[in-house]
Amino acid sequence: GGAHRGRGGGKSRGSDMRQGSGNPLIEALKSRDRAANVELSDLAAHIAEIAQDQYGSRLIQQKLEVASEEEKALAFKSVLAKMPQLTTDVFGNYVIQKFFEYGSAEQRRILAEQLVGQVLKLSLHMYGCRVVQKALDSVPIEQQVLLIGELKGMVLKCIEDQHGNHVIQKCIERLPTDRIGFIVESFLGQTNRMAKHCYGCRVIQRLIEYCASAQISPLLDETLRFCMELATDQYGNYVVQHVMEHSSRPGDRQMLMQIVRKNILQLSCHKYASNVIEKALGCGTLEERALLIQAIVGEPGDQHPPLLTMMRDRFGNYIVQRVIALAQGPQREALLWKLHEHMPALKKSNTYGKHIISALERAQAAQPVGNVGFRV
Repeated sequence: GGAHRGRGGGKSRGSDMRQGSGNPLIEALKSRDRAANVELSDLAAHIAEIAQDQYGSRLIQQKLEVASEEEKALAFKSVLAKMPQLTTDVFGNYVIQKFFEYGSAEQRRILAEQLVGQVLKLSLHMYGCRVVQKALDSVPIEQQVLLIGELKGMVLKCIEDQHGNHVIQKCIERLPTDRIGFIVESFLGQTNRMAKHCYGCRVIQRLIEYCASAQISPLLDETLRFCMELATDQYGNYVVQHVMEHSSRPGDRQMLMQIVRKNILQLSCHKYASNVIEKALGCGTLEERALLIQAIVGEPGDQHPPLLTMMRDRFGNYIVQRVIALAQGPQREALLWKLHEHMPALKKSNTYGKHIISALERAQAAQPVGNVGFRV
């Protein structure tokens, strides 16, 4: 394994041992394990060293799942002594997580106590953040509250971090909503900015899913206030969709539907905002959907309805395909007629027009229009 060793710049112990670099302890374990006679109690004395090796870590995890209480107690003592280094180790962190899963309530409580004072630092750490999340999954509410208290005043820092954002999401998922007020408050005046952040948008979506709308009113208000700006943002559009689908506050969805209807053409032909239109078509009431479709198809005498621009647009054509599939009754007939009028142009047009022709053919095959004998 010598040739492989140089690659990691001496940093990754794991790759060393994987290549059979000859750590005698691990090599001996491998041969004993093959003979199926390794018990957790055999590992206890050197558990920290073994846990920091890829093979060793997996072995400990497997043994923990089937160990007796006595064996676990023995291993627990050794793990506890080395907990700080294992928590942030590429392979060791999994052993700590496994103890949170398979340890007794008392062992879990003691493990979580070791995190006190370290929660912020660990939350921003590639491996430590996993241990913090597992702890939040595994301990009673009093301890959860104690641990996340250390993130107060640092919520946005965590959210903007590639590891920390997962810890904040876990807090929202696992704690009663009355205990995460400090997370909600950190969004005051920051919602627009955070909704446009690659991790911030995820955290806002979790809040919308888990909290009562009354608790996140200011956040919803700010999303509505900036909804046009957010709808056209690569991350913000997901937040607008989420409010549309999940807000239980009277009037929120209706207000968004109205804004969407007024700006139907601009939004439908936009790379990100067209997702919002698709969501609106999907989660509106039948009546709201009909109004949206009407805004796209235009009034009977309308010479330039949004439909005509949309069907030739790179993003708009997807919305038109969706509308062809969703429209019903007289509205559907009006839509198909209007598209049929423009068939010659569509046939000559770019690829997007061709998408519309195939969508029309599918619609015709599925549900022919009255006695209107037109062929696509």
